[in-house]
Amino acid sequence: MSSLSRELVFLILQFLDEEKFKETVHKLEQESGFFFNMKYFEDEVHSGNWDEVEKYLSGFTKVDDNRYSMKIFFEIRKQKYLEALDKHDRPKAVDILVKDLKVFSTFNEELFKEITQLLTLENFRENEQLSKYGDTKSARAIMLVELKKLIEANPLFRDKLQFPTLRNSRLRTLINQSLNWQHQLCKNPRPNPDIKTLFVDHSCGPPNGARAPSPVNNPLLGGIPKAGGFPPLGTHEPFQPTASPVPTPLAGWMSSPSSVPHPAVSAGAIALGGPSIPAALKHPRTPPTNAALDYPSADSEHVSKRTRPMGISDEVNLGVNMLPMSFPGQGHGHSPAFKAPDDLPKKVARTLTQGSSPMSMDFHPIKQTLLLVGTNVGDIGLWEVGSRERLVQKTFKVWDLSKCSMPLQAALVKEPVVSVNRVIWSPDGSLFGVAYSRHIVQLYSYHGGEDMRQHLEIDAHVGGVNDIAFSTPNKLLCVITCGDDKTIKVWDAATGVKRHTFEGHEAPVYSVCPHYKENIQFIFSTALDGKIKAWLYDNMGSRVDYDAPGRWCTTMAYSADGTRLFSCGTSKDGESFIVEWNESEGAVKRTYQGFHKRSLGVVQFDTTKNRYLAAGDDFSIKFWDMDTVQLLTAIDGEGGLQASPRIRFNKEGSLLAVSGNENVIKVMANSDGLRLLHTFENISSESSKPAINSIAAAAAAAATSAGLADRSANVVSIQGMNGDSRNMVDVKPVITEESNDKSKIWKLTEVSEPSQCRSLRLPENLRVAKISRLIFTNSGNAILALASNAIHLLWKWQRNERNASGKATASLPPQQWQPASGILMTNDVAETNPEEAVPCFALSKNDSYVMSASGGKISLFNMMTFKTMATFMPPPPAATFLAFHPQDNNIIAIGMDDSTIQIYNVRVDEVKSKLKGHSKRITGLAFSNVLNVLVSSGADAQLCVWNTDGWEKQRSKVLPLPQGKQNTGASDTRVQFHQDQAHFLVVHETQLAIYETTKLECMKQWAVRESLAPITHATFSCDSQLVYASFMDATVCVFSSANLRLRCRVNPSAYLPASLSNSNVHPLVIAAHPQEPNMFAVGLSDGGVHIFDPLESEGKWGVAPPAENGSASGAVAAPSVGAPASDQPQR
Repeated sequence: MSSLSRELVFLILQFLDEEKFKETVHKLEQESGFFFNMKYFEDEVHSGNWDEVEKYLSGFTKVDDNRYSMKIFFEIRKQKYLEALDKHDRPKAVDILVKDLKVFSTFNEELFKEITQLLTLENFRENEQLSKYGDTKSARAIMLVELKKLIEANPLFRDKLQFPTLRNSRLRTLINQSLNWQHQLCKNPRPNPDIKTLFVDHSCGPPNGARAPSPVNNPLLGGIPKAGGFPPLGTHEPFQPTASPVPTPLAGWMSSPSSVPHPAVSAGAIALGGPSIPAALKHPRTPPTNAALDYPSADSEHVSKRTRPMGISDEVNLGVNMLPMSFPGQGHGHSPAFKAPDDLPKKVARTLTQGSSPMSMDFHPIKQTLLLVGTNVGDIGLWEVGSRERLVQKTFKVWDLSKCSMPLQAALVKEPVVSVNRVIWSPDGSLFGVAYSRHIVQLYSYHGGEDMRQHLEIDAHVGGVNDIAFSTPNKLLCVITCGDDKTIKVWDAATGVKRHTFEGHEAPVYSVCPHYKENIQFIFSTALDGKIKAWLYDNMGSRVDYDAPGRWCTTMAYSADGTRLFSCGTSKDGESFIVEWNESEGAVKRTYQGFHKRSLGVVQFDTTKNRYLAAGDDFSIKFWDMDTVQLLTAIDGEGGLQASPRIRFNKEGSLLAVSGNENVIKVMANSDGLRLLHTFENISSESSKPAINSIAAAAAAAATSAGLADRSANVVSIQGMNGDSRNMVDVKPVITEESNDKSKIWKLTEVSEPSQCRSLRLPENLRVAKISRLIFTNSGNAILALASNAIHLLWKWQRNERNASGKATASLPPQQWQPASGILMTNDVAETNPEEAVPCFALSKNDSYVMSASGGKISLFNMMTFKTMATFMPPPPAATFLAFHPQDNNIIAIGMDDSTIQIYNVRVDEVKSKLKGHSKRITGLAFSNVLNVLVSSGADAQLCVWNTDGWEKQRSKVLPLPQGKQNTGASDTRVQFHQDQAHFLVVHETQLAIYETTKLECMKQWAVRESLAPITHATFSCDSQLVYASFMDATVCVFSSANLRLRCRVNPSAYLPASLSNSNVHPLVIAAHPQEPNMFAVGLSDGGVHIFDPLESEGKWGVAPPAENGSASGAVAAPSVGAPASDQPQR
């Protein structure tokens, strides 16, 4: 339907409403699907007219359209079901369960079973999650709040929640104007015509007297109504006889356009699609045609920029009386809870001095306080914003001049000063690219901390390289560049081989914006003549040709969820524009207001939270809500900003980097950003504090200093993202003099007294022999333990005045929780001795169920009632490790004591595959939902990588053990994926190691010296920046994961009472909190559980030791007190 026909429907809706045709109004709203009347919907929900509620919704969405729609229908049907139960109308409840709720069992069978169980309860409020369910009226009100959030977040309702602003009786006014116009065209117009019908055009009858002059022939009348015309119903607007031509839709050039009537909605799987991938936007640079002004540099980003960590969901929070429904892959959406401007980063939290003028900035996609900076003299800086430390500073240098083209060599001789036009991280943060103002692009591989290495140097364009972006066509990581030679080129990021060259622009190409939609991958490009073109990866030429507002320097980008397209541009006269495009019509949808009349430079912009736009203009940062053209707010960053400052948000929108005068970068933060930065402190201020344990710290520092001279590059081959091993020639990071000074005074943080940290032994109502397995719940408010006697223990923190969040904390004791029935979650032990069995468990994503085994059958427990839901797979063989598939909770990988791995489908009670590759029992399993692989480890110290599509073994490797250390099979080997889903941690009693998955290559290693206690367990922190490891001598060590270097040691005297200090009590397992990176817990061999937090004044566990210049690994850690310095890895 055309836009004018759509507007006609709105006019008819207004007319029907004014004429009080209430039922007809809502019927038309539903059938047209153009306007969702939230007031009517609220009234029907409050009245409990559920059939009408669903019927009305059906005009806008179906239950399986997307995850939001599914959740909307689920909440409505669940409420209807609960009301039937509350009225003790069991037959009706069963009917609702079978007809309405059964459809959701396909997506969350666990929840459907839980709902079905409510039928067995006399009062469904006996269910813990429904215990606060009030009366029907309040329950509907609470549900309605949730429904409104879901509807506002649902892309299918975008632009349908607001009725257009119309003057009263607009349809009557238009009809009146039409009649006036017809009357003017009458051959014999009468002064007071009598209109009897609208079915045919008006015409006055033949006159009885003299003929009046025709308005058509009278230039003085024109289109003005005559005095004897029809009385106006409102102020008349100019009549538009024809609609303006509609440009070809932006999406129309794609080879398989969407058949869905809502093109803004992704065509991915209904509820199992991958999470939204945040996108940020381009940063303009000085066009070569105007050297009079100092403009910012090109700075772009694309939708595949930053992947979200596994397992983190942005679901809309449910009311207290609602059973949560978790659909995998539920992503960001447009969150109405984000309040402006309070949650915008507007407080200056850090001020960094770069040394030369910043031209481009980009935050690391995973480590969100890591800021990459490129400057106007070709320098690259890498900052840890939290600690204000510049980790690396590199000056521009051509790596191999002999391989450069003659034009580049000539250009460098003529003008040796080179500027950075763009810096950008790859999607997983393992690479970053730098585009320079002279011909070349350089790619670096990044291995954490200060470890930055040369990867590729490409002589990409003749002239400047104006923009660079990463993309993954056909799952191959590529680099896209554009330049002054009017071309766009696509390069293999692993090898540097050129894949495509796109020609067609008639001016230097200014920016690129790769994107994908409905499985079609394409690239938008803009040129300095204001032309926008689009390309598929097929060398078939441009698909579209549009003019950008301003027709000069323009950048384009999608919102984080990939559904909304924006561009920002500045004309040669300094007039700036930010617009949103209507892809379905190929036209500008809205133009945002609030720019300075003449911008002093090229304005650049960025987006955050799928909701806000930001731009640097008029010595300030200006913000807009994406749905409102008026300026939302502006901040000046406490003054000192550039005229058109460069800006960059981090992934979560909690930090905003802004360029200022005098080579300064200001980092703005909101409350979340301030909390994030609070975990870091300036290293120099840390070093100036008295050592916590002066004797031990001095000894450790002396040993560390002695070890620095002996430290050399890691002998383990370190490979890039695609396994490309390269010689490390002339690639030592440049460490500033300030950093070297810090490395000389760095001290290992020793925690030896209870007062030096916050630790808490959890209360024990039920004594057990030892803790075999330990995990925080995904919500972060409870800890679950499995004891060696097959009993599970659950501790919950309560929300109260002292703990407003209700999250786990070492400052307040939790309650050891049991249901009112008093039953225990106890595993089946069959005829085995549970003390000799290998216990294992896995927790569902929504914390509702735990799957567990202690040598007998595998048991499925309800975490709310502790009831056993099912048991299956009796031994032999016995289960030794359990892991849920990341995309499907019904698929479980089960490691067995006969060395096999069984892929089991709970729903159909069937083993789908049996994997054979180990020689001893399975001790570890970990899924990567990015690489689609399963990594397994066994008591045979072997690592295997399996493809999860066909369950074939891709590769395997035996863990190298120290000389003289025989693998008896008694030691477990554990694996855990890093947050980037591409690297994983390996834990063995002799060592910690970080492996790259695709090539199964060891990247980092830390080995236990022969004289020291073995490792009992280890785990990543929730942000994967730390590794917590427990040892047989009861110490707990904290390592920096970037280089596996020791930063803090918690000695047993800090948490064990004196009566146990000389005993054999030690941690057997260690668990990290899912949201607080500095919180962890240990399970002890005496049955106790301790939770640890650093002191509030410290905020973190020690300070990362600075890596020596040229160190490739950092595998050597500070030795124990009294241990001789050695080049062997030591603790």
